[in-house]
Amino acid sequence: MFENEVAFSIARHAAWAPGVTTREGWAAWAEEPWALAPGDEPKLAAMPAMLRRRAGLPGRMALEVAYEVAGQDLDIPTVFCSRHGEVARSVDLLRALARKEPLSPTAFGLAVHNASAGLFSIARADRANHVALAAGSATLEHAVIEACGQLADGAPMVLLVACDMPLPDPLAPFEDCHEQPFAFAWAMVPAGASALRLSWCAHAGQSSQRMPGGLEVLRFQLGGGAPLVREAQGRRWTWRRDAA
Repeated sequence: MFENEVAFSIARHAAWAPGVTTREGWAAWAEEPWALAPGDEPKLAAMPAMLRRRAGLPGRMALEVAYEVAGQDLDIPTVFCSRHGEVARSVDLLRALARKEPLSPTAFGLAVHNASAGLFSIARADRANHVALAAGSATLEHAVIEACGQLADGAPMVLLVACDMPLPDPLAPFEDCHEQPFAFAWAMVPAGASALRLSWCAHAGQSSQRMPGGLEVLRFQLGGGAPLVREAQGRRWTWRRDAA
């Protein structure tokens, strides 16, 4: 047992990216990943049209997998995580400010990190607790720690939803990895058979990730290979799975 470690099992899961929408497609991607590029948008048929129209592309992807994993179940605490969130909306707002134009209250309200969580809660009339967070290149790891904290506090299940998109102009030159569009959701439960374990320790090295951290972890989760070691945000993160 590591000093800093959390463990959990995944009861249900789903993932979505342009051109990769089935379990078979994701299995093929996990075996030999290819670059995911912007393209089609999810239909998000489960959400009422009035609310669906408010969601941007990152939100639509996140909500698509959230609905698939949550199903009709309510009262499940939810952790939404995204490194960049609805940053394209934020850029549009900043451009409007630069042009001395009035800001759209709707666009402003939907630019925040918890916008998708709010839409999900409103659409389902679900009063369960939800959290939205961003933590740089270690966003997924911090979201897992938050979700495991809620499991430790007695929640029987926590819905974790992760999504991200490439940065828009003029922020694209600041990308520190090959950003790609993706979303996935896990129904996390207390550790049982075939649990996943995340441990961490301080590490001063530079991040060397080639793809977004969330995608690296998704590939680890979908595959059955060796532990995954990532260096991000001043920590060395080690992902392992228990033997079946």
